[in-house]
Amino acid sequence: MSQHIAQNTKFSVLDLVPVTQGSSPLQAMQNSLDLARRTEELGYYRFWVSEHHNMESLVSSATVVLLGYLAQGTSKMRIGSGGVMLPNHAPLIVAEQFGTLATLYPNRIDLGLGRAPGTDQLTAQALRRGKQESVQDFPNDIEELQSYFSSENEDSKVRAIPGEGLDIPIYLLGSSTFSADLAAKKGLPYAFASHFAPAQLFNALDIYKNEFKPSEKLKDPYAMACVNIIAADTDEEAHRLATSLYQFAMGIITNTRRPLPPPIDTMDEVWTPDQEAMIKNMMYFTFIGSKETIEKELSKFIKATEVKEIIAVSHIYDHGARLKSYEILSGIFAQPLKVTAK
Repeated sequence: MSQHIAQNTKFSVLDLVPVTQGSSPLQAMQNSLDLARRTEELGYYRFWVSEHHNMESLVSSATVVLLGYLAQGTSKMRIGSGGVMLPNHAPLIVAEQFGTLATLYPNRIDLGLGRAPGTDQLTAQALRRGKQESVQDFPNDIEELQSYFSSENEDSKVRAIPGEGLDIPIYLLGSSTFSADLAAKKGLPYAFASHFAPAQLFNALDIYKNEFKPSEKLKDPYAMACVNIIAADTDEEAHRLATSLYQFAMGIITNTRRPLPPPIDTMDEVWTPDQEAMIKNMMYFTFIGSKETIEKELSKFIKATEVKEIIAVSHIYDHGARLKSYEILSGIFAQPLKVTAK
């Protein structure tokens, strides 16, 4: 017995705007725009950029500036943050910035919010100017942000202009159960970062679905999951391309974050058994292979999680190969995705 679920599952893109070895930040941003244009043509629903700081391997620090660049270079795809790290910014600034984007590009802008710093602790201190975050700061900042977007704020002494009265959808992002619980209580859509933090995925989704309270913006839970996807013509080629992702992950665990390196034939001489186990655990929800392989494994994931949307991130060194990976994936969701029941 099988059923089709792809028509009910949206597919989207997360881009960290990676700098590849031997390339430049400018080329990384130009590649991001090229990817956005191509995935828009392929039918992807949205294109998100994540905020990171103090990393020469990623140039998404000025996230809002990049979103304007991408929105101007595309025409219909939703463009947004996946996410803006709210504790790094005053809610009023975020409301004004996204209000400006939504005014320039109406009905196309998403505001995804996270509470991690998106960087190391020293840089976080520089961003937050020594502010110590309490457990209640993130929920309070979201409420403040929502108030700036509301029409009811027009009589306030502090207003977000532009931004006030605009319908800018807010998404909560997380890699633990904290934001899942908060998104459920506030009736907001929720995206889980399973591409690098898989451990709490199912717990977080259960909490979100079971505790969800309908809101004016959202009547039913809307869960999304970000996963790594590396597709190629053959499984062998895809696994070779994936060595760039593994080397990138090595930089994370050893704190030596350098531009994304080219693929290599084998990782055997690069990582120790312990490092291999750590990285493969961290990258547990990584789908590597041909169209047939990825379709089979991804369909199991969608069935198990019941997420409404897959957000695909692809750390692939060669820009042409990255484009092709998203093209192969689009061939899966462009037709009904089959899920076989056990």
